[in-house]
Amino acid sequence: MGPHRSAPHSDLTPDDEARALGISSDGATLTTYNYPGQAIRWNIAQIGATLHDPVARASLCSGFLDGRGLVYAAEARTVRVGGQGEADMPQAGHAAPPAGEPVRRALSVAEEAGRLDAVRRYDILDTPPDGSFDRVAALAARLFEVPVASVTIVDEDRIWFKAVHGLEGVSEIGREPGLCGSAVLSDETLVIPDTLIDPVACDNALVTGPMAVRFYAAAPIITSDGYRLGTVNILDTKPRLITEEDTATLADLAAIVLDEMEMRLSALNALRTEQERRIEQEEARQRAEQDKASIAAFAAALQRTLLPPALPVVPGLELACHYATASPQDVGGDFYDVFPLDGKRWAFFLGDVCGKGPEAAALTSLTRYTLRAAALIDPDPDVVLTSLNTALLLDAAVGSRFCTAVFGTLEPHEQGGFTVTVATGGHPPAYHLRGQGTVEAVQPKGGMLIGAIAGAHFASHSIHLAPGEGLLLYTDGLTEARLADGQMIGDEGLTGFLAARTAPVSAAAIIEDTIALIDATPHGAGDDVALLALSVPLADAAVDGFTAAATAHTIAPAGEMPESRP
Repeated sequence: MGPHRSAPHSDLTPDDEARALGISSDGATLTTYNYPGQAIRWNIAQIGATLHDPVARASLCSGFLDGRGLVYAAEARTVRVGGQGEADMPQAGHAAPPAGEPVRRALSVAEEAGRLDAVRRYDILDTPPDGSFDRVAALAARLFEVPVASVTIVDEDRIWFKAVHGLEGVSEIGREPGLCGSAVLSDETLVIPDTLIDPVACDNALVTGPMAVRFYAAAPIITSDGYRLGTVNILDTKPRLITEEDTATLADLAAIVLDEMEMRLSALNALRTEQERRIEQEEARQRAEQDKASIAAFAAALQRTLLPPALPVVPGLELACHYATASPQDVGGDFYDVFPLDGKRWAFFLGDVCGKGPEAAALTSLTRYTLRAAALIDPDPDVVLTSLNTALLLDAAVGSRFCTAVFGTLEPHEQGGFTVTVATGGHPPAYHLRGQGTVEAVQPKGGMLIGAIAGAHFASHSIHLAPGEGLLLYTDGLTEARLADGQMIGDEGLTGFLAARTAPVSAAAIIEDTIALIDATPHGAGDDVALLALSVPLADAAVDGFTAAATAHTIAPAGEMPESRP
C-alpha cells in the first residue's frame, strides 16, 4: 500500500459509505466510481485492501472524490464506464489525477499576481450587499436544496463573501485549502461528496468548525481572459452526490455572476469616465478662469499705459473723466489726455481707434504720443490732426486702420474762463453746456477720418467757455448704447438728456449723470466708452478766487454699477 492519510472519522457504516461513494466489489477487484461517471477498478490482492477497511477506502476514494487528483495505490488499472479502454495508474507513492479529472495545482507567483490584479480590476471587494448577487446565492440554495450557498471572491489571504444564503454574520474567512481556496485552482467545478474523507478539505475550518460541512461543490467565476476570481458555492451538512447536469447548472450560475460583475464594472468605468470628464472640465474651467484673469490683468496693465495716470490740475478749470472697456479681456481702442503746452495754454484730446486688442493698443499708443509731440511743435488743432494723419499713413504696421479724434487747446480768456479751439477728425461732436438747459454741438465742418486718406482736410472752431459752463467729449460707445425700446441713445437722445439737466454745470456732475444714463440701459454700453468733461466754476466756487483744483478720474469695465466704481 502506498503512503496515505488515515481516514477521518465518519458516522456512516461501511455499507452506507460504499453506496454513497459508489463502491462495489466482486471479491477480486474493487471498483469505485467518481464523478462524472469514471470507474476505477482496483486489484484487491495487489493493494491488500478490502471494502470494509476504512483506511483503504479513504486512500482509494479521496483522490478522485475530492477532485484534486490525489491517488494512493500500488498497481492498478483504470477503466472508463462505456468501455473506452484502460490506462496505467501511477505506481505506489505517486500522486496523479484519475483520467478525466481536473488538475488542481497551486498557482505560480506570476499566475496568482495576475489573478489578484483581475480581482482588483473589478473593484468588488468590501462593497455593500447587492441584490443581484444575493439572488444568485438564494437561487443556488433553492435549486440544489442545500442550506447554505454563497458567492465568494478569493483575495490574497482571505475569502470574501459577496453574497451568502443561510449563513448569517459571516463576511469573510481565511484562505484555507480544501474548499473555496482550492476551487480557484482549476476551471472545472470542484465537487466533494464527503468532506470528512477528503485529505485536504477535512481540515478546513468550515468542516471542523460549528458548520460541520460534509458536502461542498463550487464553480469558479472565470473572466474572459482566464482568471478565476472566486466561486459560486453550495454546502450541505450531510454527504451527497450531484449529477453532471447539476454541475453544469452551478457553472451557469458562476457565469451569471461574472455577467453581473462585468455590467457592474462597465457602469463603474462609465461613472469614472464621467467623473474624469467632469474633473477635466472643472480643471479646464479653472485654467480658463486663470487665463481670463491673467488676460484681464494684462489688458488692464496695458490699458493704463495708454491713458494718463491722473488728470492734471488746470488753474480755473474742473476736469472729470470716465473710461470703460466693453470687455475686461480686451484693450480698448478709446483714448484721451490733458497736458500743458506752456505756462498758460493747455491741450486736450479724445478719440477712438479702429478695432480692439493688441493691434488697436499699438495704434492707440502711436496716436496718443503723436498728438502730444505734434502739439508741442505747433499746437494749432488743424496742424496737429494733419500731422497725425501723415504719421498713420506712413507707418506700415498701421495698415488700413484709422481713428477719429477731437483735439483742442485751452487758453485763458480775458473775461474769465477759457477760449477753446477745437478740431475734429471724423469724430462725434462735442457738446457745449451753457447752463439753463442750453446745449450746443461743437463740430467744425469738414473733419475727415484720420489715417484713411492722404491730404485729409480738418477744420477748427473756437468757443468761449465761460464760468458756469462746461464741455463734454465722448466716444460713440455712449450714443450707440441701446435703451429699453431697443433704440440707440443717439445724438438726439444725448442732446435731450444734457438739456434736461437742471443741476449746475460741473464736470464731475456731468460725468456722473452720463454714467447713470449708460447704467440705466438694459445691457449697458456694447462698446468702449471714454468721457472727458471740462467746466469753469463760477467765481464764488473757485478756490482762492482763482482755481478749481477738483478732478475726478474713473476707469471701470462697461456695465459696472456706479457704486462699485472707484
